[in-house]
Amino acid sequence: MRTQILTPLLRSTVGFDRFDRLFDAVNRADRVNNSYPPHNIEKIGENAYRISMAVAGFTEDELDITQRENQLVITGTAKPRDTEDTYLHRGIARRNFERRFDLDDTIEVTGARLDHGLLHVELVREIPEAQRPRQIGITAGPAKPAVEDQDKVAA
Repeated sequence: MRTQILTPLLRSTVGFDRFDRLFDAVNRADRVNNSYPPHNIEKIGENAYRISMAVAGFTEDELDITQRENQLVITGTAKPRDTEDTYLHRGIARRNFERRFDLDDTIEVTGARLDHGLLHVELVREIPEAQRPRQIGITAGPAKPAVEDQDKVAA
């Protein structure tokens, strides 16, 4: 197993309390085979994303999409068929699955649709005003007193 030395990275970051959990999740994902069902993650706009997942053979009532805090969980539960089919070759897997995607705080799920065996989950990044970049002005001259110090000066 590889050991990551994060000291240089942590010297230049502030407020990344969940950082260690992110690295643990990446290491766990490397060990677990997460290849079913296959999926794509696309950037379709400046703040828009789409997860497309191949779910051939599943219907809308066999699929469940849930967003819990910062995690998107897509679950497929294959219901048994009424007919007994005899397969000479079975290449389309219809097995149960659960896929988890970690989402940023600013990502919201806006919708999902099933189209020709592909499940498309639409995501959008909505950055609150408080988190948007803002320019900080620089002034020259002596420092102004703090708010409580200004009250003492006025008295």
